[in-house]
Amino acid sequence: MYDINQIVEREGRVVEGDPLDFENWSELAAQKSAAEEGIDLSKEHWEVINFLRDNYQRCGPCPNGRAVLGLLEENFIRQGGKKYLYHLFPRGPVVQACKIAGLPLPPYSADASFGSVM
Repeated sequence: MYDINQIVEREGRVVEGDPLDFENWSELAAQKSAAEEGIDLSKEHWEVINFLRDNYQRCGPCPNGRAVLGLLEENFIRQGGKKYLYHLFPRGPVVQACKIAGLPLPPYSADASFGSVM
C-alpha cells in the first residue's frame, strides 16, 4: 500500500512530503471546492470521490488522465459510464472529480479526450 502522505506525483516527478495529502483534505474542503466548480455534491458525487480516493490510497497515482477515466468508466459502467460521469462533473470527470477529491491531477489530464474540458 502506498503512503500517500509521503509521495505525491506532480508533472511526472515524485515529491516527498508534499502538502497535498489526505490529512489536509476533508468533506468540508470537498464541498467548498465543489461549490467553486458550481457543483452541489450528491450521494452519486460522493461515490465517485470516494472511489478515486480509495483507489489512490491503494494504488498510488495513475500514470495519466486516460488511466483515471478508464478506471472511472469501468467502475461506473452500470450507471451509464462516461455519460453518467460527465453528467455529474460537466467540466470533466477527471479534472473536477480529482480536484474535489483533493488529489493531484494526473499528467496529461487537460486533454478533453481524457475527461477534461478545461
